[in-house]
Amino acid sequence: MISPRIHPSILNADFANLASELSRIDSADAVHVDVMDNHFVPNLTIGLPVVKSLRAATGLPMDIHLMIEDPDTWAPQYAELGCESVTFHAEAAQAPIRLARELRSQGTRSAMALKPATGIEPYLDMLGELDMLLLMTVEPGFGGQSFLDLILPKIRRARQAVDDLGGTVALQVDGGISTETIQRAAEAGADTFVAGSAVYSAEDAAAAIAQLRRLAS
Repeated sequence: MISPRIHPSILNADFANLASELSRIDSADAVHVDVMDNHFVPNLTIGLPVVKSLRAATGLPMDIHLMIEDPDTWAPQYAELGCESVTFHAEAAQAPIRLARELRSQGTRSAMALKPATGIEPYLDMLGELDMLLLMTVEPGFGGQSFLDLILPKIRRARQAVDDLGGTVALQVDGGISTETIQRAAEAGADTFVAGSAVYSAEDAAAAIAQLRRLAS
């Protein structure tokens, strides 16, 4: 398995001071950016212009999570900005294999996300096209939700599938990750953890990141 990675989500940051908020998480492995369009999920956040500005404001790798309709059109444009990883939702993509290959062709890590109720089984044959699989541990759309323990068996099945493939695909979880839940997710097989309020609500974000990393190890 990959060593635990912590990707703080700026969904819980102060949007009026994003540049300074990014500096609080310098010790993270990447910054997780939630892009929502108020169609695929009932929330509206940021898009290409803001991500372009963020790209120029930080040296952290950018982990873009597209919770949008028509990712086949939009995802490659985030790759063109130099974002290191772009995640599209299986439920929204029209041609997920083609999209994953297009992202990789641009030098970006291709990643696919699944909502809590979406099974992994129909997508196991395309794991080799991915650099990361994201399993949502809450319903996508809003931060601050409680971790869904019913996803733990799904994480275990995904872990086994990734290991059978050689263990090169990162297994990310997103939603309700905190000091109380990260160990359960790690024991089930996750290796990459999106944490929003657990990091940004802490007085010392770097200490929070370090604690989450220790608990996941």
